[in-house]
Amino acid sequence: MTEITRIFDFPPYQLEKFSLKKAFTSKYDGKWVSISTQEYINQYNQISRGLLRLGVKPNDKIAVISSTNRTEWNVLDMSILQIGAQNVPIYPTISKEDYEYVLNHSEATYCFVSDETILEKLNQIKGNTKLKEVYSFNKIAGEKNWQDVLDLGKDESNQKEVETIRDSVKPDDLATLIYTSGTTGKPKGVMLSHDNLVSNVIDSSSRVPMEHGNSSALSFLPVCHVFERMILYLYQYCGTEIYFAESIETISENLKEIKPSIMTAVPRLYEKVYDKIIAKGAALKGIKKMLFFWAVDLGLKFEPYGKNGWWYEFRLKIARKLIFSKWKEGLGGNLDTLVSGSAALQPRLIRIFSAAEMPILEGYGLTETSPVVSVNCPYNMGIQIGTVGRIIDNVEVKIAEDGEILVKGPNVMKGYYKDPVKTAEVMSGDYFHTGDIGEVCDDNFLKITDRKKDMFKTSGGKYIVPALLENKFKQSRFIEQIMVIGEGQKMPAALIQINYEFVEEWAKRHDITFESKEAILNSKQLHERIQEEIDEANTNFGKWEQIKKFEITPDIWTIDDGHLTPTMKMKRKVIKEKYKELIEKIYQE
Repeated sequence: MTEITRIFDFPPYQLEKFSLKKAFTSKYDGKWVSISTQEYINQYNQISRGLLRLGVKPNDKIAVISSTNRTEWNVLDMSILQIGAQNVPIYPTISKEDYEYVLNHSEATYCFVSDETILEKLNQIKGNTKLKEVYSFNKIAGEKNWQDVLDLGKDESNQKEVETIRDSVKPDDLATLIYTSGTTGKPKGVMLSHDNLVSNVIDSSSRVPMEHGNSSALSFLPVCHVFERMILYLYQYCGTEIYFAESIETISENLKEIKPSIMTAVPRLYEKVYDKIIAKGAALKGIKKMLFFWAVDLGLKFEPYGKNGWWYEFRLKIARKLIFSKWKEGLGGNLDTLVSGSAALQPRLIRIFSAAEMPILEGYGLTETSPVVSVNCPYNMGIQIGTVGRIIDNVEVKIAEDGEILVKGPNVMKGYYKDPVKTAEVMSGDYFHTGDIGEVCDDNFLKITDRKKDMFKTSGGKYIVPALLENKFKQSRFIEQIMVIGEGQKMPAALIQINYEFVEEWAKRHDITFESKEAILNSKQLHERIQEEIDEANTNFGKWEQIKKFEITPDIWTIDDGHLTPTMKMKRKVIKEKYKELIEKIYQE
């Protein structure tokens, strides 16, 4: 059996152990098209031969920018890595200026793009980079296509060269540069080795409840983000069939077509799924509506391992049969594991989805830790709601005097590319400073309480932990996004981006007519109704923490407009700058 020490050892291992007929499946022109494990290996060998003929050498950097996850991305990834070069994934949604920065900083020589939109953006700055050529996955008239590289590699006469280079790649060699989207400043190039990612896959694999060789997964989180990328390697290791969603918009439809057993997502997506289900329940009438919300109330009290006793479990059995089974059906019918990462997940979502027999396994990690540090898992009493799970094997966590979480292990990055100063700032010997505040609880469970740099003091000297407040307020269906502000001010306040879809539905139910978006923003009734939601949530916090004032922002917060990072985290500095007049208005009164 192949020993796995480098990333490109996963596919041969899969071939020996599982040899899947459908290793990867993508949709082209309305049809699902699969490739087997053997075809996967054949294709990436062919691309490797083509890349060598283009003059690619070990330690060259190849950039990849794709709007969606797809089979070609994974084929290209292995083909780059096994010839000792490095894959530099770039977020498709960042600005062309950031494209230029990443391409120049990494000194990428070739770039593969998914489609015309990205190519257009890239072409505007291509002349300012060292790129020799750009290839597209989609066929674009007059442009070079990745098929050209496949054709270059058809001749197998240099396969021996591929194998010689492949055999010389060491586990500690650099595999990829992942540029963190960052909430401030220029992106940093995180250097991850083969061993960083391989160790993380193997050390995390025992925590994911999948039937090896007999599971299927839906992938849609950006593969340029380390969370999804590591998960794709994990799926390959576990012999899981991987299907790629066409887009975020088609997830619901794709779930029903594919009926996967597992998927990964960020908290915002689970929040949206939950809100949609609740909206459907609210539209029911009579006994059906009563039963629906009886089940929801029951689900929100869920505790794992039957801790609520037999009477609760008996009622839960009924709720599952009558109500929750329909939720599961709506998500394909086979989903029995959901994984969440990237940001804090509201405990109520873990409870309700667990009650519906689709437990969300919340984990914790960073790009710099490849990424997993800890994760909840259903085995060995491994779920503790309110924590981010047990720390995984071979990873060590210690808590600094100021509460910061420090991580040591084979998953910790080699450093920031070309930036020894920033690297030194986050390393104490072998320990990486995460910037998160937390504690290690009983039985090695990790709990996150806040981002160190997001905490602030009011002018009264009281500490405010924005994430705790924001997570509570976001449980309101009126609130799509909320940012708590108030550093150095007399009290905390909030900027709110409302959930327009829900607000319109609420207005209709109450016979309120809004003539324009401006009318919504200025509506006294809406402000009063949101104030009720704020007042209710405030009861969970001390007086000094409570939100005294809020303003509704006129825009929807998006990645494209710079409010959010590609992983849906708020860019606090950007949001403060964009709405400084609203902030002034709050604190002038």
